Amino acid sequence: MTLGARRALAAASRLFYERGIHAVGVDLIAAEAGVTKKTLYDRFGSKEQIVVEYLADRDERWRAYVLARLERVEAPAPAERVRAVFDASRAWMDDHSPKGCGMVNAHAEISDPAHPAYAIIIGQKQWMLRLFTDLAPEHARTLMLLHEGALVAHGLRVFPDPIEQARDRAVELVQGE
Repeated sequence: MTLGARRALAAASRLFYERGIHAVGVDLIAAEAGVTKKTLYDRFGSKEQIVVEYLADRDERWRAYVLARLERVEAPAPAERVRAVFDASRAWMDDHSPKGCGMVNAHAEISDPAHPAYAIIIGQKQWMLRLFTDLAPEHARTLMLLHEGALVAHGLRVFPDPIEQARDRAVELVQGE
């Protein structure tokens, strides 16, 4: 990827997350990245493809982040591994997602299964469900609900530290096996 394309993707990523996908046009992305619209279209082909690459990059970084956190867990106990996932989510949200989960936010704007970004959004959530299934099969769906609800509540800032509260309930659930 050229330097201009990397700058464009970085600008688009920041703008899409901060302002929303539909609110951000190609003109703004080009201006923020210091490139021409022609450069954007030459590299990405369409705004739709920029959205796809933004979400794919975010998803790839998220998965690597979670897996790296899980690799550092020394205890094989499912509860400790579940705790690590929620702790990773909390750290990620603090560092990268003050407005809530980027995939949930994107889904609010892209709910058409025919949109090429839809598969990335849903794919990340399916990956999370598989992860919870691997960690605690009997509780995977409940863990997923706790996790996703906590991410949404974090973005809405309805009450303090929903991810920690969800983590504590998730650990209690898994320890009760």
